Amino acid sequence: MEVMHGTCAGMDVHKDSIVVCVRRMKGNKVDREVRTFGTMTSELIRLGDWLEDSGCTVAVIEATGVYWKPVWQLLAGRVELVLANAHEVRNVPGRKTDMNDAMWLADLIAHGLVRASFVPPEPIADLRDLTRTRKQLSREVVEHTQRIQKVLETCNIKLASVASNILGKSGRAMLEAMVAGESDPVKLAGLARGTLKGKRGKLMEALRGRVRDHHRMLISTHLRLIDSLQASIAELEKRIEEELRPFAKAVELLQTIPGVGPTAAQTIIAEVGVDMSRFRSAGHLRSWAGLCPRMDESAGKRRSNRMRKGNAWLKTMLIQSAWSGIRKEGYLCALFHRVRARQGKKKAIAAVAAAILTAVHGMLRDGEPYRDLGAEHFNRHDRERAASRLVRRIRDLGYEVEMRPAA
Repeated sequence: MEVMHGTCAGMDVHKDSIVVCVRRMKGNKVDREVRTFGTMTSELIRLGDWLEDSGCTVAVIEATGVYWKPVWQLLAGRVELVLANAHEVRNVPGRKTDMNDAMWLADLIAHGLVRASFVPPEPIADLRDLTRTRKQLSREVVEHTQRIQKVLETCNIKLASVASNILGKSGRAMLEAMVAGESDPVKLAGLARGTLKGKRGKLMEALRGRVRDHHRMLISTHLRLIDSLQASIAELEKRIEEELRPFAKAVELLQTIPGVGPTAAQTIIAEVGVDMSRFRSAGHLRSWAGLCPRMDESAGKRRSNRMRKGNAWLKTMLIQSAWSGIRKEGYLCALFHRVRARQGKKKAIAAVAAAILTAVHGMLRDGEPYRDLGAEHFNRHDRERAASRLVRRIRDLGYEVEMRPAA
């Protein structure tokens, strides 16, 4: 095979150690030197010195959790680095050691057989950390809310059967009153606000239960944790807005897509960045996000059409945006109904999410707002099939139809 890099390195990164293989071509022979380094900063600096002294032009790092990040940060300016997806550079099973892994990675990069993974620039990486932390804290708020609901069910308090949100203004006031020792359902129901005032009779019955000090302590603990989490989320929101100022125009552009709100736009920018030249086409971006069928074929037969694994943070946000986007009449809604008729809801909403990501690629690449193709897009581009389908449907209902072009 053709050698693309005469002197290169493969690095197998772990929590406390890094096994590095430097591969050199000497005439027609290959010389390999393997060393092990620690992961402390001084050891990484020593690793960089050794790579430079060896004349290494490129080094490949296998992505393992977050352990590769400090290695990347300290070596990025000293040698060209390539981040490899561990799934794509697997060796054959058996005879697996850290030394063999490093040598295998060095052989792959020497022949140009490693496809570089997307590594965002530092501002985007920082923004990604913030948006992902916000998502995690929001999930924890939901978890503590569910735990409060479990405590209420234990006490036979059926507040969730009447109120849609037990932590709304009315629900929060009732919970705080319970924690303070109030157990009279009439007084608790009297704390209802807004539309819940019209359900006072149901509330009095739902709030009739057996609440002990044990339950009050649990509810109080969860409420304090929720308040703390919400305060942290508010701080993160402010920091995210500050980090997004250089990308304010891109955030505004993305919000022109149906179903994409401020939070979704922020998440998309944090996950893919604003430089679309890193993705050769919209199809490559969809593949990276995991919004396309996997390639699984054997003996000429497709064995699976399941979506491939990708960026779970981006994929879930796009799916949520897709459910919101199909509520508005237009291209996305038409696409959903078109795919759903043949393949069901799940694949239809995934197709809509992929269409949103395709639009994101074009909008960020060209700096233009979203232009809806319209609900009649598929009919305009497929008039004969649409007409034949309608004629077949009418004939199935027992009618005869004669088709001729309109004057």
